[in-house]
Amino acid sequence: MATWHYADANKQQYQIDESQLAAAVQQGVIAPNTPVWTSGMANWQVAGQAISQLFPGNGNGNGNQLHQASGPPPMTSVQGSAGGMPIQSHEVDYEIFGDDMQIVEVELDPGETVIAEAGAMNYVEQDIHFEAKMGDGSQPNEGLMGKLLAVGKRALTGESIFMTHFTHRGSGGKRRVAFAAPYPGKIMAVNLKDIGGEITCQKDAFLCAAMGTQVTIAFNKRLGAGFFGGEGFILQRLRGDGMAFMHAGGTVVEKELKGETLRVDTGCLVAFSPGITYDIQRAGNLKSMFFGGEGLFLATLSGHGKVWLQSLPFSRMADRILAHAPSAGGQSTGEGSLLGGIGRMIDGN
Repeated sequence: MATWHYADANKQQYQIDESQLAAAVQQGVIAPNTPVWTSGMANWQVAGQAISQLFPGNGNGNGNQLHQASGPPPMTSVQGSAGGMPIQSHEVDYEIFGDDMQIVEVELDPGETVIAEAGAMNYVEQDIHFEAKMGDGSQPNEGLMGKLLAVGKRALTGESIFMTHFTHRGSGGKRRVAFAAPYPGKIMAVNLKDIGGEITCQKDAFLCAAMGTQVTIAFNKRLGAGFFGGEGFILQRLRGDGMAFMHAGGTVVEKELKGETLRVDTGCLVAFSPGITYDIQRAGNLKSMFFGGEGLFLATLSGHGKVWLQSLPFSRMADRILAHAPSAGGQSTGEGSLLGGIGRMIDGN
């Protein structure tokens, strides 16, 4: 069954299963002038024309085409872009190396740029120059107040107020720059154009992205999700139409929801695409909540879109290390013999 994409007045894109179209029209989610697109359509069209059978008396609509593209094409403007112009991220190639301590190597053509969190760079080849800047560079015409506001938002996420811009300033040939994962886990490579131009992730997940990607924050509008959702009220939001790279702990699992509901440990949620609703609910009855070992609340994800989960959140790994660190009052579970204790005394530990 086909998947349809639709956009709201702010050009935010969502996905919906074809079987849900009629209900969305009846509920007013999709109106005759709502931009829609599905596989096989070369252009975005208003719903009144593309699915005119669901709008009695509407005829064939005005037939306005919004943008020439191939599937799914970007919108004519994206909320947050400079001056209403379309986001055009640099097209970068990449390769991911390693297993549990991965690095991503980004290949740049002359003039291309990749942005990254401060301190994420592992190595860089000649002709690539890097510079720390305030902001992600997605809005080059932004004024001073706009830049200060963006910096303030990054400070709320606990990240550095500066981002590093790596640009290939040579005259020929491709050059590479690599970024390392900050702790054991996996690097997620996501093409934002393929998931509606946006992804919401935990506030420390962003690693690097193609120039043109907007890195901002998203506030949890639900009070319960903000207090008990594991990531608090502030999440990170990436917008654009190019490659973005995030990092998660342990193994990463990607799931696609088609109207289903998925309950997840609050710390294991990494990211989700547009069309996914995020909330929390109690972890069963009182006995399960207090003695089940799964925490008091679970994250509830529902809707149409993709969800990325991690098997080992960094906070959980850090708690286990601290709990078993002898210097912090923990117990050594792997060297419990007398010889092990004597060995630590000799080593000075």
